[in-house]
Amino acid sequence: MKSIDLYPLKFNPIIKDKIWGGTKLEKLLNKPTNKSKIAGESWEISGVPNNVSTVSEGSLVGRSLVDLIDEYKGALVGNQVYAKFGNKFPLLIKFIDANDDLSIQVHPDDVLAHERHNSFGKTEMWYVVDANEGSTLITGFNRKTNKDEYVRIFEEGRIAEILNKEVAEVDDVFFLPAGRVHTIGKGLLIAEIQQTSDVTYRIYDFDRVDADGNSRELHVEEALDAIDFTFYEQYKTDYNKDASESELVSCQYFATNRLLVTGNTKRDYTSFDSCVILMCLEGSGEIVYNNKTISYKLGDSILIPNAISSIEINSTSNSKILEVTISN
Repeated sequence: MKSIDLYPLKFNPIIKDKIWGGTKLEKLLNKPTNKSKIAGESWEISGVPNNVSTVSEGSLVGRSLVDLIDEYKGALVGNQVYAKFGNKFPLLIKFIDANDDLSIQVHPDDVLAHERHNSFGKTEMWYVVDANEGSTLITGFNRKTNKDEYVRIFEEGRIAEILNKEVAEVDDVFFLPAGRVHTIGKGLLIAEIQQTSDVTYRIYDFDRVDADGNSRELHVEEALDAIDFTFYEQYKTDYNKDASESELVSCQYFATNRLLVTGNTKRDYTSFDSCVILMCLEGSGEIVYNNKTISYKLGDSILIPNAISSIEINSTSNSKILEVTISN
């Protein structure tokens, strides 16, 4: 299997202007937004058709993620991952800047998404990178409900009354399985790990219009079949925020740890049959691999190929890093 020339890969961010976007992607994460004041998303690593990431540095510069998977197969993404997904990269890695509330929305699960859109479903997680004081988000319901009651309350224009709103602060984590009603609130900068899917059902968009005066499409009826009406006592993920390594999420699609690196730490990936994605949320330093080095800084998202079995992270300033693997 050809893998000798694989190295930790950085990609060119794909910037998405959104009606609710802002300026934090550029100001805080140094993303190339062309001074856009409504830059809402930076797609860091994407295999979504027509939005496929391309390598930004090194001998593979300019190559697309899909082409690299086709060439390197399991040496890049993991043998079991390649056997399951082929040339489709199963995760979409993003940063999201909400300068205004996003629409209230829900995503279908694998079965419904395949049936309607020939797509993966969309289970995701959020990590709060930056938050204005008092910023909130919505995830799930604040009490027990059911489809019939939901429809009645929605038609009466009172949907917000039964949605769970939470104040969100830096380092908070929320896991959102497909089917959970949610929205990111104004003032939040989020790192998002999700299944590769761009299928969203908008339930309510606060009566906003775009630059041309048009309302965005809503999917009220489609959403009814996708919503999980289960009530949960807690939606925020509990973890030790002071620990040097914390497991945040482990689900059938991905697993995410958070690393706090002061000085250096060694990471052994021999037990994983997956590539590893590192998202730097704070600090800078170097990644040592195969007696070579690559630098990293705040805002970088780096794909460590499966062929690289271990790395050392040398932090020149205290680093906060999300470490993501593909479940198989």
